[in-house]
Amino acid sequence: MFEGIELQEFSCVRERVCAQEERFFSAYAQKSANTKGRLKAEKPCQFRTDFQRDRDRIIYSNSFKRLKNKTQVFFAPEGDHYITRLTHTLDVSQIARSIARSLALNEDLAEAIALGHDLGHTPFGHVGERVLAKLATGGFFHNEQSLRVVDCIEKEGRGLNLTVEVRDGILQHKSSGKPQTLEGQAVSLADRIAYINHDIEDAVRAGILKASDLPPRAVKLLGEETKTRINTAITDIYQNSYQKPYVKMSDEVMSATNELRSFMFERVYELANKSIQERSERMLTQMFTYFTANVDKLPKTYLRRLEQDGKERVVCDYLSGMTDKYAISVFEGLFIPSTFSIGGMQS
Repeated sequence: MFEGIELQEFSCVRERVCAQEERFFSAYAQKSANTKGRLKAEKPCQFRTDFQRDRDRIIYSNSFKRLKNKTQVFFAPEGDHYITRLTHTLDVSQIARSIARSLALNEDLAEAIALGHDLGHTPFGHVGERVLAKLATGGFFHNEQSLRVVDCIEKEGRGLNLTVEVRDGILQHKSSGKPQTLEGQAVSLADRIAYINHDIEDAVRAGILKASDLPPRAVKLLGEETKTRINTAITDIYQNSYQKPYVKMSDEVMSATNELRSFMFERVYELANKSIQERSERMLTQMFTYFTANVDKLPKTYLRRLEQDGKERVVCDYLSGMTDKYAISVFEGLFIPSTFSIGGMQS
């Protein structure tokens, strides 16, 4: 017996997991058995649900691996403990799972969305996103780019063929988005909780802020330490959302969270970005101009989408997929002459 369910009733592990979900999940959770499916139909796995497969596909993707070398806020910081785009993604995943678990939602779906939500982020953090948004005729938004990554860039253009629910959560994870699932709503809140609180830690570590600088009203309500503020937010979401058809904070806690967010934009993000604004803008602008004029210099995997998407969008695909170090390396290779030793020349 397994939680009152006969194991012999099921032809595979996946069916047993789906039965467990049906029995123990909230009525408002997205059950794995009720997924809307994939863009291209696939034979179900015997062991994993579709959302579990999506999680695995994202973790093993090249785009996910590159997140470890992409800036979150501080570019090339001196120290091992600053947040990168990868560690931010893991933070969001952990917080989203905690929210989903407390509300009896589908943790696997929440985790898959969280792990994929920033795959389309540019090098040099939000500075890079703003630069590409200004250069590209159709604009550039990292959430839309994340969906492009999983749909048509990964696997040499074949994409990861993720489920409708994971794709929706990735696209709609921004604060202005409207995810169709409660799991997607949980990720959207987890993203905000994660970046505000861990960016505060980095700002204090970098000497830009002191803990005493934070808005007193927000600190009094949410807590003085990172772990306390995160716990306060998750607890508040649980108290306001359990057995409800939505996932949200109370007005009071959301107001305090937004106050912290505004404070960070005024005191940290703009200041931190100034140090890389000019250099990253120059590098990305020159590379954008070069590759749109010389599309034949793009890697072959990107050339396949030229006819369908146009050269500006394909160049954005290439540039946004770069890590910080790779972007600098490509820029130097294109625009900075190689040095050579005169003394080493033969007569």
